[in-house]
Amino acid sequence: MSSTGDDGAGAVTEDPRAAAEAREKARARAEASAYREQNRKDRAKARTMTNMVWALLACLIVVAFLMIVTWRPKEEKVRAVEYTAQLEDARKTAPWVRGPEPMPAGWAATSVEFRAPEQEPMTWHLGVVTNEKKYVGLEQSNVTGPKFPSDKLGRTTDDGTATVAGVTWQRKVLLDRKEENALVLVGSGVTTIVTGNAGYPALEAFASTLR
Repeated sequence: MSSTGDDGAGAVTEDPRAAAEAREKARARAEASAYREQNRKDRAKARTMTNMVWALLACLIVVAFLMIVTWRPKEEKVRAVEYTAQLEDARKTAPWVRGPEPMPAGWAATSVEFRAPEQEPMTWHLGVVTNEKKYVGLEQSNVTGPKFPSDKLGRTTDDGTATVAGVTWQRKVLLDRKEENALVLVGSGVTTIVTGNAGYPALEAFASTLR
């Protein structure tokens, strides 16, 4: 530093280097302060988002719990159909047509169809739901070849025999349908099939009612 003047007490001249260093330090302090403030805001925002996520998760858990506690499965209603009139009409054309007489207690017919085209084969169908909500179907035709069982059952494998009211039926396991079986009876120019997922005892019980 240097001084000038007539009285020996001249003005002080600022050192440019010191001034630059002071400005740099001030800038650095300002940047550091701004960084700390922004960092504080970012942490606050992150804590807010975390709290929101946890709150939302807690709400979802409560809703899921209430749904599990209050949910009750809706029982599928069975739409029963009247089949006896069609059964009697079918027998006028095809005396070999058979039906349950009587229908097992708690069971209900859900579908019925008789087809008598000008050319054979004639077919008779009766679909039934058991009291345990299982399916049993009766399929009949006035042909005895392998095509009718194949059309109705798909691929099958033999599973022994069952004697129902003194009559021997062939047991079948359906390979293309899970947990389904069938009883097949061929004779007197008629093929009769009792099939479904109700199990052999139910199929045999139904077969015993056919008249």
